[in-house]
Amino acid sequence: MRLYVGGLPYQTQEQDLRDFFEQVGQVSFATVITDRETGRSKGFGFVEFENEQDAHAAIDQLNGAQLGGRTLTVNEARERPAGGNRGGGYQDRSYGGGGGRNRY
Repeated sequence: MRLYVGGLPYQTQEQDLRDFFEQVGQVSFATVITDRETGRSKGFGFVEFENEQDAHAAIDQLNGAQLGGRTLTVNEARERPAGGNRGGGYQDRSYGGGGGRNRY
């Protein structure tokens, strides 16, 4: 099960993210999303757990937790709908994003 992690300190590295979440269970994948041009963290990432029980425990235990003085948002990542303008991947529905002119 893949989780969205928002509110990451900008200096967080992938190993830091993995280490933080492995206090709950076995992490199979962790990534911090970075800006393509600058290489700087965008302040969010994704963590994937070996099993769903650990993933749900991570949501329960780490959503609202502090890391590097910042409050984390942890929830289940949702696949982006096909045909989006940014390609495939995962997206947190509470993140917002998207939009455009004349939206309403």
